[in-house]
Amino acid sequence: MLTRSLDPVDWLILERMQDDARVSNVDLANAVHLSPSPCLSRVRKLEESGFIRRHVTLLDPVKLGLTVSVFIQVRLEKQIEKSLGVFERAIGERPEVMECYLMTGDSDYLLRVVVLDIPALERFIVDFLSRIPGVGNIQSSFALKQVKYQTALPLESIKPRPQARRPGTKKR
Repeated sequence: MLTRSLDPVDWLILERMQDDARVSNVDLANAVHLSPSPCLSRVRKLEESGFIRRHVTLLDPVKLGLTVSVFIQVRLEKQIEKSLGVFERAIGERPEVMECYLMTGDSDYLLRVVVLDIPALERFIVDFLSRIPGVGNIQSSFALKQVKYQTALPLESIKPRPQARRPGTKKR
């Protein structure tokens, strides 16, 4: 399914589920003005087509003691396919790496890492990150305060707008 093939009900389903993945099928069906069976069918199609990747529960890192959030810029010695693959595989195995992006600009990768404390960050950098073959430079910046955190995608900016009717035409 391409983005253009989503109809207004699909968009409503995505918006509602993005807001609350635990919404019951009955409540979701009511919110999008469908009966439960067709609503569940649509949700399954959205899952099968990859629009809905998975359902998760967002935890509060601070309440769990994970109070250190760090952005780490990594530059590799060489930007060759082998080095990129080695780095990405190593990073993919680390649970404290919340996000990893291949970047343009001064650094090759930007990581968002969440750890318990500064000693845990030191162990991550010294015992793991600096030992990945091909890593040439590591720079880290601590997040002092999270100003905004959002998991919901901006669907309004990509959702098709209803076509305005021309004067004198009838609604079908």
